[in-house]
Amino acid sequence: MAPPQIVVPANSVLRDCTVTTAARRIFIENISEFIPGEVRLKGWIYRLRILGKTAFVILRDCSGEAQCVIASEALGDHKLKVEDVAEILGSVRAEPRSKTGCEVDISEIRVLNRAGQRLPFQSAAQAESVGLETLIQYRPLSLRTEAVGDIFRMQAALLASFRDALNRRRFTEIVTSKIVSGGTEGGSNLFEIKYFDRVAYLAQSPQFYKEHGVAGLERVYETAHVYRAEPHASSRHLTEYYSLDVEFGFIDGPEDVVQFERELLTDIFENLNQKYGDVIKKYRADLLPSMLGVACWEFDACLEMLRSEFGRTDLEDDLDPEAERQLCQRAARETGIPAVFVLGFPLAARPFYTAPRGSSGAASSFDLLFQGLEITTGGQRLHLREDLEAALRSRSIEPANFESHLAMFDLGMPPHGGFAIGLERLTCQVLNLQNVRQAVLYPRDRYKLTP
Repeated sequence: MAPPQIVVPANSVLRDCTVTTAARRIFIENISEFIPGEVRLKGWIYRLRILGKTAFVILRDCSGEAQCVIASEALGDHKLKVEDVAEILGSVRAEPRSKTGCEVDISEIRVLNRAGQRLPFQSAAQAESVGLETLIQYRPLSLRTEAVGDIFRMQAALLASFRDALNRRRFTEIVTSKIVSGGTEGGSNLFEIKYFDRVAYLAQSPQFYKEHGVAGLERVYETAHVYRAEPHASSRHLTEYYSLDVEFGFIDGPEDVVQFERELLTDIFENLNQKYGDVIKKYRADLLPSMLGVACWEFDACLEMLRSEFGRTDLEDDLDPEAERQLCQRAARETGIPAVFVLGFPLAARPFYTAPRGSSGAASSFDLLFQGLEITTGGQRLHLREDLEAALRSRSIEPANFESHLAMFDLGMPPHGGFAIGLERLTCQVLNLQNVRQAVLYPRDRYKLTP
């Protein structure tokens, strides 16, 4: 049988369909695979060096940097400058003196977009020498610096590791509404929005929806923004942050939730150490620790430790930032890990859905302090409708106001619990960053609404 004929319209031009290496863009990390051969690269001009008759153009894309070579005279014709967006066609060859082991001899340069003449800083600059507000204001440029880019690549890896670890443990990721009719954590820190002819709010937490998910799927998690209308502008608070929420059923007590988080964080940290250890070591002396040995201390015992060791007598129903640092210092001495679960906060200071811990007024609720900062709040929840109604009435709240939520507990709710980790705070502690705003592309706090 004769091969089929290709019919070409009369007004078209027949082109060679064979794909050559020069016909398509390749990522810089792959150029050594094409030695010797022709490559087409696209990226930003990261550095320019002119040494006599030879000029070196350092091109950078999302995968790495390439050293490209051209005659100085020929480079002058292109009027290139740092941060221009460019496409380079050239021949790649081995070069042991190059960091990547190869160089590209440029045969053609095309400028895809020229950067401005006056930039606030260059991507080759040390980010530490640039003010945080400037880095945020010019975020696309700061992301091209190695240090800032590393922060958000690590944050993405944290998020991916979180999902992967839970998916392997029979959890289902859910997506819930962020427009709600009322608060889950109380009404004082809600962002009110106009919702057609009535008032609605931005969600403080997916807590109610997570619990509904447990009643249907047993093990659920969500990664999403939550909103807190708290008048802070500190190094640790945001009005919009990304929450890693976990909830699961058939627990016997808050200790099950604590142990699960130990195992989850250990899994995540081991994955990061294995895949991104070289990046982690830029920010901290040691790799991330195993969290399996993190201590769990009762809240009252913590107050006594703080009183006896640090003379603290000013704390009653919560811990302040200094107390969190002091407890982590003690934990590091006792366990070798600068982290501690604090369990049994006063019930009156926790949300109404929190299960009591005994009959002394303590809650089956915990915080995880890691390297001096609270990164997690969690615990066991009430799972019987009558207990929830009683908890609401004890706070002078009419249960009818929560009927749509309470009705879900008539469908068969198992004993359950969970926790929420602030992604930005976790990123800060993993990389030893000093300000949570360093771990947010565009921070939102009391004063900042742009960019």
